[in-house]
Amino acid sequence: MERAVKKHKQKKQQVNDSEPQIMPRATFFRRLLAMVYDTLVATAVGMCAAIVLIVTLVILLKNGILDLRGYAEPADLIQASFGYKLVIQLWVGAWIAGFFLWFWKKGGQTLGMRAWRLRIYSSSDAPMTWGRLILRLICSLGGLGTLLVLFDFKNKQSLQDRVADTEVLFLTKEANHHKNW
Repeated sequence: MERAVKKHKQKKQQVNDSEPQIMPRATFFRRLLAMVYDTLVATAVGMCAAIVLIVTLVILLKNGILDLRGYAEPADLIQASFGYKLVIQLWVGAWIAGFFLWFWKKGGQTLGMRAWRLRIYSSSDAPMTWGRLILRLICSLGGLGTLLVLFDFKNKQSLQDRVADTEVLFLTKEANHHKNW
């Protein structure tokens, strides 16, 4: 625990060649606002992904490439089939997970985090690998892992931060650039 606090205190940023500033960890409220923003974007991503797959399935079913199994319309088959619904849900889930993972890997910020000036950093010197980011995504438990910040007054770390050895820091306006995108 002391190691994480020590590393956090060492996190500094240069702003316009001036005095280095210590970046504080993000509060629960800022994280929540970024999560609301990201939920809206992730919903749009999921809807677009679902539309693409459903239209593809309807075209394949209407043209006889896939069997309608006695149903008159493709929509009836898709609604009645556990398999088709599962494929659609997995497809949408993969796109939403990909949204978070891609933004975290490319710039350390999703769109909501960018709007609220938050960024993911490594707590240790270890690089941000895909495996580590996937672990972070899984441990977030759909956002419930962030509730731990409410009880962790000293370190302000969520469950996903603790498990993946990351931290979410609050950036200054000057530091909230996006050269990594």
